[in-house]
Order: sequence, then structure tokens, then C-alpha cells
Amino acid sequence: MKPSLQIDRSTPVLIAGPTASGKSALAMEIAGRKGGVIVNADAIQVYENWRILTARPTPEEEAALPHRLYGHVAYDDAYSVGRWLREVAGILRGGERPVIVGGTGLYFSALTEGLAEIPATPPELRRAATERLAEKGLEALLAELDADTLARIDRRNPMRVQRAWEVQKATGRGIAAWQDATPPPLLPPEQALRLVIEAPKNWLDPRIATRFDRMLAQGALEEVRRNLPAFDPAQPSAKAIGAPELVAHLRGEMTQEAAREAAITATRRFAKRQRTWFRARMRGWTALDAADL
Repeated sequence: MKPSLQIDRSTPVLIAGPTASGKSALAMEIAGRKGGVIVNADAIQVYENWRILTARPTPEEEAALPHRLYGHVAYDDAYSVGRWLREVAGILRGGERPVIVGGTGLYFSALTEGLAEIPATPPELRRAATERLAEKGLEALLAELDADTLARIDRRNPMRVQRAWEVQKATGRGIAAWQDATPPPLLPPEQALRLVIEAPKNWLDPRIATRFDRMLAQGALEEVRRNLPAFDPAQPSAKAIGAPELVAHLRGEMTQEAAREAAITATRRFAKRQRTWFRARMRGWTALDAADL
């Protein structure tokens, strides 16, 4: 643990960081030394069907320290940030100090800034949005969004664009307007120790490759093979990085080495998006150098 980091036994701890930056190890060190329950803030680690490929804590790690919201959602469930917040609210009411760790920035912003209470999207509208995105691309969805929403969302993120389009179609109101009516946060930022791990590209890229090779050695390909019969790219759980690439290999569409390279490249791109998001949205957080952890 960073020597200068002062952590008491009661304040909630939030740890954000890009993939493969060492945030889970830091969370376990804090919980082991100072107490608390480790709470997942990763949108894909919630799914039961992925452990190796999403770098979920091992069964031994989960047995050694209390962990919550890992692998508790069915593979075909449309999990949401709203559901995550409700589950975190229950943990906070339970009285244990949470050490909340993950790479999904939206979860942290919803927790500390509040979340707009947007009605759920009807399944048929979500299917229509997925089909439209696949057939006509992002620009077709962006062209139908209101100006305030366009100015606020990440236009390069397909999931965010699709979500905004679905909200506008379902409610007749742009997602920006819903966000402007956001209620108070569940955990105000001043009531938590907020840590964000900074991991520069030249330090993180080799770790990403090494970690993916370790996943393969631990059985990631076999894990994907078990998921192959029910694999559907439209399901949120299918967004696990490495899953589409290894599925393509198992279907004979590319070699294992090509799948490995594609998955590592996809992970590096994802880490870049995470770093960009954290720099823009977590300026008030305490930054930790990943190399010092």
C-alpha cells in the first residue's frame, strides 16, 4: 500500500483504475489490513459465466476476504447501473465499510453524483436499437438525438449512443434532460476516500499482454468453449473483452494467435478509453501511480 495513504476503518473507499492496473490487489490489501467488504464496480465482472476472462477474484480470494456483487448475474440478464446502485445501497445499510473497486466509471459517477431515474427500455425497442446500430452504424443513431444529449455523450461509444437513442425513443425526452433532473447521490464524494490509479500506456500495455497470456494458461479458452452454445453478441455479458475473439477462433474464423492479438489490442483500446474517462471525470480524486502500488 502507498506509504502516504491514510485510511481509517470506517470511511468508504472507492478505487477506480484501468484494466490490469492492480486495483483489485490494492482493494484486497486495504480490506485485509483495515477491514471492510470488497464491492465490485465492473459492469462485466457481475456475470456468472465469466471468471477467468474478466479477471474476477479467484475462489480462494473470495474465501479469504468478503466480496460482493461478483458473478451474481445470469449471462443473459440485462444488468444496469440502476440495479447496481440499489444493490450497493443494501450493502451500505448493512453497516460494513465498503471498498468499492472497478473500472466502470459510470458506476462511480452514479454513486457519487447521483443517477437519473430513467424508465427501463422495452425489450423490443432494445432489439430495434441493436439491429439499427448493426445495419446503419453510430451515425444513424446520433442523427436522431437532441442537441443537449449530443453535446454530452461520448459519440464514439456504441453502448452509450445506443442507450441515449433508446431513452429518447422510449420516453420522448433526451437523456440529457433526464440527467439534469438527477436526485442526490447515494454516497456524496466528501464522505468517501476516492482513489484513481494512473497507469501510463508504456507501463500498462505489457501488463495487458502478460495478463491475457496468463488467462489463456488458466483456461480462458475452455471457459469460452463452455459459453459457446449460448453466446449471443447482443447480450451485455458478451462484451467481455476476449470473448468475441476467442469465439471466432473456436468457430474456425481465425487462429488462436490471431485471436490472442486481437483480444490484447481490444483490451489496450479499452484501457485508453478508461484513462480518458477518468482524466475527464475524476479530477477531484486522489491519483495513485500504478507503478508505486
